Amino acid sequence: MDTTQRTDQQRSADRRRRELLEAADRVVLRDGPQASMNAIAAEAGITKPILYRHFGDKGGLYAALAQRHTDALLDSLRAALDAPAERRERVESTLDTYLAAIEARPQVYRFLMHPAEGGQGGDQGGDQGFDVGKHSAPLLRRMGEELAQVIEERLDLGPDSQQLARVWGHGIVGMMHAAGDWWLGERPCSRAELVRGLADLLWGRLAAAGDKMGGPGF
Repeated sequence: MDTTQRTDQQRSADRRRRELLEAADRVVLRDGPQASMNAIAAEAGITKPILYRHFGDKGGLYAALAQRHTDALLDSLRAALDAPAERRERVESTLDTYLAAIEARPQVYRFLMHPAEGGQGGDQGGDQGFDVGKHSAPLLRRMGEELAQVIEERLDLGPDSQQLARVWGHGIVGMMHAAGDWWLGERPCSRAELVRGLADLLWGRLAAAGDKMGGPGF
């Protein structure tokens, strides 16, 4: 098989994988944590063994969907952080971007963060259940590391800057996740009120931190 044939096959496989993920997305938007491999295969117009061939099991499909949605969310968060605005405004915009994303697609959020809400150990028909912590924790860790890199690049935190940036990155992601999860479930206040409250919580040393590049900073 020559290089052109291999490239064409890879493109075809990548396109098919995207199509299957889009079908999975449609089912997740409808069913949330109860989305099953059977339903996703039916939506894609294939049999479940073919779905297994592409993703292995529900955990593999979950990981692929998680990367897809996490990539999109991180792109949005970076855009909010890099917008030309004062630091407080950018912090609020970043918090709002995260909360707006989980509010817009709550079923996707629940599928990614609370798959156990499906109520069964696994899909009927042989799918094995999967532990929420095993799969959701890497998402949060990735977001924490990405945010840490952004903080380190944009703020002068003095000695041990890298370590402190990682502490802040993971701490802020944990705060957003915990507060957002609570807010999405109970809706005790408006999104704007939650954003202001979280920004107030952050507005301590962050406000006084020096900018590496000058200007409004982080």
